[in-house]
Amino acid sequence: MLMTVLDGSIVTVAMPAIQSDLGFTPAGLSWVVNAYLIAFGSLLLLAGRLGDLIGRKRMFLAGTGLFTAASLLAGAATSPGVLIAARFLQGVGSAMASAVSLGILVTLFAEPRERAKAIAVFSFTGAAGASIGQVLGGVITDALAWNWIFLINLPIGIAAVLVALPTLPGDRGLGLKAGADTLGALLVTSGLMLGIYTVVGIDRYGAASAHTLGLGALSLALLAGFLVRQATAQTPLMPLRIFRSRSVTGANLVQMLMIAALFSFQILVALYMQNVLGYGAARTGLAMLPAAAVIGLVSLTVSARLNNRFGERRVLLAGIVLLIGVLGLLTRIPDSAEQADYVTDLLPVMLLAAGFGLALPALTSLGMSGAKEEDAGLASGLFNTTQQIGMALGVAVLSTLAASRTESLTAAGRPAPEALTGGYHLAFAVGAALLVTALAVAATVLRRPSRTPAP
Repeated sequence: MLMTVLDGSIVTVAMPAIQSDLGFTPAGLSWVVNAYLIAFGSLLLLAGRLGDLIGRKRMFLAGTGLFTAASLLAGAATSPGVLIAARFLQGVGSAMASAVSLGILVTLFAEPRERAKAIAVFSFTGAAGASIGQVLGGVITDALAWNWIFLINLPIGIAAVLVALPTLPGDRGLGLKAGADTLGALLVTSGLMLGIYTVVGIDRYGAASAHTLGLGALSLALLAGFLVRQATAQTPLMPLRIFRSRSVTGANLVQMLMIAALFSFQILVALYMQNVLGYGAARTGLAMLPAAAVIGLVSLTVSARLNNRFGERRVLLAGIVLLIGVLGLLTRIPDSAEQADYVTDLLPVMLLAAGFGLALPALTSLGMSGAKEEDAGLASGLFNTTQQIGMALGVAVLSTLAASRTESLTAAGRPAPEALTGGYHLAFAVGAALLVTALAVAATVLRRPSRTPAP
């Protein structure tokens, strides 16, 4: 998990060096990120269900092995085409391994207290990977070369396989006959792939363009066809019974809104530091480390105990309230380096990010709580899929709004730092509104915990 999450953020810092070395065009460079996102996000649901059918351990090992081999190919790439192909294969491997990870955890740790601890560690690892990637990407690129941001995956991947072989219990799976729905697999994979491709292309084509609207409509039609197929197929790939659980449905909806909103924190704050405050890549990563530290501290030390004592729903609500405070404060950040002070303007934001350490473990527990053991891989894949969709929507919507606002302020004669900050302010405000919506959904859709809180 550390490796796959780290890989999603470590590459962003090295993009200028990759463009210079391999001769990418500005439009082509975005596909270093997009190829990974499209493969990863579109295959999670299918990989999760296949894990239930053929065995989650097999899927995890195959995915980790593919990701590691693709990382070697990416590190050795000498042309744009090879690197983009390697990134696509990395996304496939990531989807295979990530889709079943939560399913493995919830079947290994059946006792509520132990499961809460395991999910807390899992959530911390994801947050740590994103933060470490931003720092490590700048350091490795400056000290060695961009190739090493991919080659660093080799020892991690090999170690993960060597540890998993004797440690993870073998599971035979339900067998392909229990869900060998080829048509359903084609519909959901093509629908998700086309949908994510459409979303990541909004920056280039525009939200109201014929390209975006046409492909978006086709994607929705494919996904609607998939749902119809699942309702009528004798052996559905995704049994729709999983959505009967309000915990599963509500948690996935809340996650989509929350992740979309928090894109503005993870990415736009970094852009603000570099473009307005003049921070370098390494300094930006270090400036965001307090957020990673408090998220890790809360995830590992108190989240499991709070979930057991008060229930996941209450802890989730408290975490979202803190995150609303994060984006609320960011709507007031100064528009020049002379006026900004890290300790007073940004450090409180980083500390309030502790809300993510409360919200994500609680949300993960709720998202997996309503799934039966035979659907654990499917529930895991679904939870990861909504996370990726939320991320893609956050990238498309918030970055487009920020860019549009910046352009209008620049056209009105505002200085560049002021125009950029105005765009970021708008994105942070919209992100805060998404979190308020997530809070309302969590409060109304998710049921109160039925078990008696631990003393």
